[in-house]
Amino acid sequence: MKKWLTIVAVYLVLFSLVLPSTALASSGDQGINEKLGLPIVVYGEALTDAQKAEVKELLEVNQHEQVDEFTVNGQDLANYIGGNPNSNMYSSVKIIHQDNGQGLNIEIVTPDNITQVSKEMYTNALLTAGVENADVLVASSVKVSGHSALTGIYKAYDAKGVKLDEDRMQVASEELDIATEIAEEQGIDQAKISELLTEIKKAIAEQDPATKEEVEQIVQEQLQSLNIELSPEDRQRLADLFDKMRNLNIDFDQVRNQLNDLTNGLQDLINDDGFWNRIVSAIQDFFRALANFFNSLIGE
Repeated sequence: MKKWLTIVAVYLVLFSLVLPSTALASSGDQGINEKLGLPIVVYGEALTDAQKAEVKELLEVNQHEQVDEFTVNGQDLANYIGGNPNSNMYSSVKIIHQDNGQGLNIEIVTPDNITQVSKEMYTNALLTAGVENADVLVASSVKVSGHSALTGIYKAYDAKGVKLDEDRMQVASEELDIATEIAEEQGIDQAKISELLTEIKKAIAEQDPATKEEVEQIVQEQLQSLNIELSPEDRQRLADLFDKMRNLNIDFDQVRNQLNDLTNGLQDLINDDGFWNRIVSAIQDFFRALANFFNSLIGE
């Protein structure tokens, strides 16, 4: 038994080494940043005391000397994005403001419990809402879709005196809804949908469409470019969404670099053969070791 446990432990460690490190640099207290302010943590109101304690650990709240803490509830959901005020809120977030030019970095700490929203979807929606230059960590102690995390982020900014544009927040929420619904209903990979949204925004920045028809043309061109087939209804939903964005005070040129970074990250995720080769190799080595171990048992 000890021999078996040793083999399993060794290969679990080896397996973990081939996985890329994606966690944001949130560990290690560096004191209070007087320029950028305290980290902000927003908890879902529906969390029990035990769940809240778990979320605190997941978000590494104790790594910071001080944090500003808030709670988000269903009424906040209604106030910020017109959602159901009776909703139970579980998703929680930690926000660490960064200097200008550092970009927006999202990390889903509990990916198994955020079932519909990817970090790229969060990034796209938050850029639409006007959130920039921050590290944002999302966590939930129970399985949730992940939509309500946006409300927690909006409340955090509002509570700190940073007023985000209400129309942009509404459109960002609609963007997230449409992205997750299309991904789920059409069976399209989340990374592919995120890439589509990003490329449409970049095309809008480059072409500066003046009419809804021009926006519809951009949507159709990007669908064809990425070889994505949608129903006429979903194509129209996308066109209507981006036409709303066109009419808002969104400087797409200003966020173009972040959109480029997001595109590169998505392509790395989709096309990183080296990563998947490392995964396959580690799995093969692991099961080869198990097979050798069981053969040794038979031999004994």
